[in-house]
Amino acid sequence: MSTTNGEPRYINPYTDFGFKKLFGSELNKELLVSFLNALLDGEQEIVDLSYLSSEKLGANRESRRAIFDVYCENTKGEKFIVEMQNVFQQFYKDRSVYYATFPIQEQASRGKDWDFRLNRVYTIGILNFVFPDDEYSPDCLHHTVKLMDVNDKHVFFDKLSFIYLEMPKFKKSEEELETLLDKWLFVLSNLSRLMERPAALQERVFTRLFEQAEIAKFTPEERREYYDNFKAYRDINNAVNTARREGLEEGLEVGMEKGRKEGIEAGRKEERIALAKSMKADGMPVSVIEKYTSLTAEEISKL
Repeated sequence: MSTTNGEPRYINPYTDFGFKKLFGSELNKELLVSFLNALLDGEQEIVDLSYLSSEKLGANRESRRAIFDVYCENTKGEKFIVEMQNVFQQFYKDRSVYYATFPIQEQASRGKDWDFRLNRVYTIGILNFVFPDDEYSPDCLHHTVKLMDVNDKHVFFDKLSFIYLEMPKFKKSEEELETLLDKWLFVLSNLSRLMERPAALQERVFTRLFEQAEIAKFTPEERREYYDNFKAYRDINNAVNTARREGLEEGLEVGMEKGRKEGIEAGRKEERIALAKSMKADGMPVSVIEKYTSLTAEEISKL
């Protein structure tokens, strides 16, 4: 539901602006603490967080950098990377693992007596897509991945966790919300369509969230930045849908000649190239195009 003039009352948390407004600012830190505690479900309780620089550089000038949406640590020194990912990438899992290497390497002590003890690292992906090829069942949207012994299935190393939420699978109505995580997922899925705060969201943290999410309370500069960001979000989604159609058509043609697997791979490549071309034509920064397509800056410059 929108306001009476047709404009949404609350921001879309899937936009970069919306996500960082709610979860990436010191002012709204309690929102991130609540969300992470709901997500971890008793594995530990986060009392406080400190925000860290979201841009990480490689070991040398030739290394590829990483830019996180939100990067923070708790009072125990445990690190949290929190990412909103709107578009499927062929090597998204690889990217998650690559990102996790930065907070691991940061813990290396230059002192002579360091014994390699590490604090926990969590990489959290809020996905606006589902993993391909029916990797998980339609009703399984919350995934926690750790290093496991494949023989007896015990967790071999519990200090490295990858948590993924396949948000399109969340279908619960307001009346079906039971846990705090249910309520957070409902907010993420529906915030920009709501006209008022649902009765089921009575926790104090949601009072704060709806206050911060109301577009009418933004400054003129914030409002302009949000709408510019929302336009980019909408354009990316439109470009993805167009690229997917073009990529699948190209893939099918190749598939007729070289086989289904090669055709699918070619289609995905064409999809990413078409998306990058559309984003580049719209004047989007190379760093943003890299994030959504997994193409390198050099590849993008040649398009």
